[in-house]
Amino acid sequence: MLEIQHITKVFNAHTANEKVALDDVSLTLNDGDFVTVIGGNGAGKSTILNAISGVWKPDAGKILIDGIDITNVPEHKRAKYLGRVFQDPMMGTAASMGIDENLALAARRGKLRGLGWGITKKEREGYKELLAQLGLGLENRLTTKIGILSGGQRQAVTLLMASLQRPRLLLLDEHTAALDPKTAAKVLEISDKIITENKLTAIMVTHNMNHAITYGNRLIMMHNGKIILDISGEEKKQLTVEQLLKQFNVVSGETFANDRALLSK
Repeated sequence: MLEIQHITKVFNAHTANEKVALDDVSLTLNDGDFVTVIGGNGAGKSTILNAISGVWKPDAGKILIDGIDITNVPEHKRAKYLGRVFQDPMMGTAASMGIDENLALAARRGKLRGLGWGITKKEREGYKELLAQLGLGLENRLTTKIGILSGGQRQAVTLLMASLQRPRLLLLDEHTAALDPKTAAKVLEISDKIITENKLTAIMVTHNMNHAITYGNRLIMMHNGKIILDISGEEKKQLTVEQLLKQFNVVSGETFANDRALLSK
């Protein structure tokens, strides 16, 4: 479903601040894969999501979705393939608009606009049903401005918006990192439910080793712009944080030294 072929990206090339963010990275995702991505600071986790999203063009390599080469397709034209939730709960929504208006915008993405009523009664009922599944009581707050919601509530709505049109690929970029542990657990539970029930293909970047092991059917670890571990199936199901750290040490020849990830184990 997704093919990343030998992607390379260097920032500030030929300067004292040169940084190889992605180093000849190749990755193939099958339809329905839920991949978690973990690694230290500067490993290339978010950079690979930016490559897929089209935030910038790679220096070398190709990106294909469903066999279509999107390497040179502008970011806004990739929206029909992708849904994305960012780390910052303030991104991805219009703060001054109601929950129902934000959902309506997501539902109309990429469609022709007419001069009919903004949101029909039938649509509102549909939004209520969707929000009720979150278990956060938001179904009774349709017209509440989304900017006054808590971070967890906002991320939950953003997840609904990102998945409303069943994107070919859902990208979750450390989307629980800014939340407290209890709220993060709820948002992860909602994420897993949305991905499973809609049979979505997803990539979730996380700094939490337990989350990387618990969720998804496949785990990827990155280091210095490369994919150094790719674990799936029974091996992933039986994996522990200690085993993951040991494998990292063996493959990279270094000790894993990311405080956020180590503290979260």
